[in-house]
Amino acid sequence: MDSVESRRSAIVTLINEKGEVTFTQLKEAFPNVSDMTLRTDLKNLDDNKRIVRIHGGARSVDVVVGTDDFMSRRSIRNVDAKKAIIMKAKEMIVPGTAIFLDSGSTTTMLAAELDDQPNLIVTSSISCAMELARLEKPKVMVPGGSLNRYSLSICGSQGIGELQKMTFDLAFMGVTTYDEESGFACNVYEESQLKQTVINRALKTIVLMDSTKIGKHSTFTFGSLKDVDVVISDGGLPESFLAACRENDVEVI
Repeated sequence: MDSVESRRSAIVTLINEKGEVTFTQLKEAFPNVSDMTLRTDLKNLDDNKRIVRIHGGARSVDVVVGTDDFMSRRSIRNVDAKKAIIMKAKEMIVPGTAIFLDSGSTTTMLAAELDDQPNLIVTSSISCAMELARLEKPKVMVPGGSLNRYSLSICGSQGIGELQKMTFDLAFMGVTTYDEESGFACNVYEESQLKQTVINRALKTIVLMDSTKIGKHSTFTFGSLKDVDVVISDGGLPESFLAACRENDVEVI
């Protein structure tokens, strides 16, 4: 493999691992490569459909509209941050309450840590349901619908109809991205609709979000800070986001 192809393959690997990178991150990862050469590499990789160029950077071809990335890739990113998040979230769950677990790698890690205690747990996540199968005391429900093979989740009108008949004490929501203008968002329309339904049926909505999600863009907005009660993160949230949380009376843990 020549040096150009080796470098381009390394760029693809980096983008696939992170899901999305900025041009600044690429320059940091390849400090000996000129800006012009990196831009040429990105154009070539985009033309050959190995990555997707976006404004200010590039995205994995798996993180496009209708996918929200493969669960297997998300599950190995930012593991330490996710562990910190789920231990905080676990402390909020008391016996006898009805909770919703959204799809995603962080909620799946939370499901794996839950105690065997009486709860009603509703989840749209196949991976969460698999983790919960080890428990005897909770009642676990999975709404009907269509399988998203990328996120291992169920979505669609059938599930939304079922969720509209429920009320949750706590809803633990995952997000793909957050920015000030579009709010909390994901890349799958049907999942955004399901998330909105859950938020509307929850007495308390808790967003599980590591700081890497801030300032990035996804296609379908499902909520804003006005729609949530608590944000649980890894301690690395920017001050601008923390200020917005204070303005909207959102607790940050």
